[in-house]
Amino acid sequence: MDLVGGCRAFVSVSETGSFTAGAALARIPQPVASRRIAALERHVGERLFDRTTRRARLTPFGRDVLPSARRLVQLADAMEHDARRARLRPVRVAVPATCGVRDLAALAASARERSVRLEFRAAEPAERASLVRTGEVRAALTAVPSEEGVWSVPLGVAGTELGRVVYLETLRPGRSATPRRRVWIQPEDDVPHVRDRVLRVRDAVGLSPAQVAVAESLTSAVAEVLAGDLLLCSLAQAEELGLPWRPIGELQVARGYGVSAPLPEDADRLCSAWGEAVGRCLGVER
Repeated sequence: MDLVGGCRAFVSVSETGSFTAGAALARIPQPVASRRIAALERHVGERLFDRTTRRARLTPFGRDVLPSARRLVQLADAMEHDARRARLRPVRVAVPATCGVRDLAALAASARERSVRLEFRAAEPAERASLVRTGEVRAALTAVPSEEGVWSVPLGVAGTELGRVVYLETLRPGRSATPRRRVWIQPEDDVPHVRDRVLRVRDAVGLSPAQVAVAESLTSAVAEVLAGDLLLCSLAQAEELGLPWRPIGELQVARGYGVSAPLPEDADRLCSAWGEAVGRCLGVER
């Protein structure tokens, strides 16, 4: 039975001395109040009201259990109040700095339709994991190998002058119109499962160590790209930067993302309820 609903009707009728007035106080129809009180009486095994008079008079048993019923109703009201406050409290999520503002805004708007306020904190991979551990965010989109992730984002290179496919071996000095062009790895991709694979190809095709390097920031990397270098990035990121994008001939590499959260329900919600919207933020190809 609905114990809280029965107690609410019981308390309201006891305070007004009338089933009709008590139902109005509880904001329910009078027949509903009567049924709930009858169900509560069956549940506790005793009558709560003496129905031999026109007024709803408490029985001795009813007077004895009324204080407990009142406390239960008060606790239920307090819980509902706390739940409303909790729904208004923002859910902070650490996200890659590569996420587009518009896509994040669309994700936040989708969450608000479910009465959830999402707030985002852009951070690099290592910092995102740390923010979850310290409790500064409730969840983080963490960098993982693409085969282990919920989302996978293929990477290629962006630049001002590109062929249909970019082969890194063509960047060797003497085999390119622009000698010693470099490929910049941005901080988001400075993780072993991306960086190390690119560096192995660099060494295999005979590029110098300086021709594939990790940039201090995305801004500094893009500045070098505008001067003729290449940027390791996703197609979505290249489009946002207004740069042509091509796959790498010798290598298939992708960013992988999972969710780290102390509460499983927070991780499940990001993966299931908003999985497609999160993917758009990360640059998953449409």
